[in-house]
Amino acid sequence: MPRNQIQFQKGLSELEFEELYGAEEFCFLAFYELRWPDNFACPCCEHRKGYELEHRRLVQCADCRTQTYITVGTIFHVTKLPLTTWFRTMYHLTQSKNGVLAMELKRRLRASYNTPWLIKQLLMQTMKEREASRKLTDRIEIDDAHLGGERARKPAKAGRSAEGKTPFISAVQTDRDGKTQTMTLQVVNGFSNDEVRAFAKEKVVSGADVYSDGLACFGAVIDQGCSHTVVVSGGGCRAV
Repeated sequence: MPRNQIQFQKGLSELEFEELYGAEEFCFLAFYELRWPDNFACPCCEHRKGYELEHRRLVQCADCRTQTYITVGTIFHVTKLPLTTWFRTMYHLTQSKNGVLAMELKRRLRASYNTPWLIKQLLMQTMKEREASRKLTDRIEIDDAHLGGERARKPAKAGRSAEGKTPFISAVQTDRDGKTQTMTLQVVNGFSNDEVRAFAKEKVVSGADVYSDGLACFGAVIDQGCSHTVVVSGGGCRAV
């Protein structure tokens, strides 16, 4: 049986994570480089040189002596937790295929329950806000999908109309070889021209090449300046 290559993508092992981010100073340097990739810039005088103050999250401008927290304006600035706690939480959230519960984070971080719960909520809200502004471009594969419905004891209908199912649109941006680059999921009220048109306006850059199956409503992406190619590959569970 052939392997699914997506499942075998190389990740970051726990040993590698500890080597890179296992100490507070490692996290500080990593965050410093992310915050100022082109070197420090003073928020007051825009001077390009600063000095890190030992044992503190401060950088002092070499010209005007203004001290700046490297975490100011970020979610890391709202608590006094060490950066190692934040980095470890981000690692566990992003490396777990099915997510991770706050109770499990409590055990892994050796912290009270409220700490990982709050960090997780802040991180997920930040990711949600970041993704909200991202749009897909170039080559896009789009499809309809449903979530749920299996727990209904006696569904009134089978298939897409089964009780308890939530419809959503799944769209994947790929390169010209079909390799995934990024994706987005969005819950919709149903699969109609209006819903697809609204999705394309919010999530797809005008001029993109959109590929879908034969579901008629996906043709509405044309109204947003996209091209649309229908690829009908059969039906049932053996469709590819």
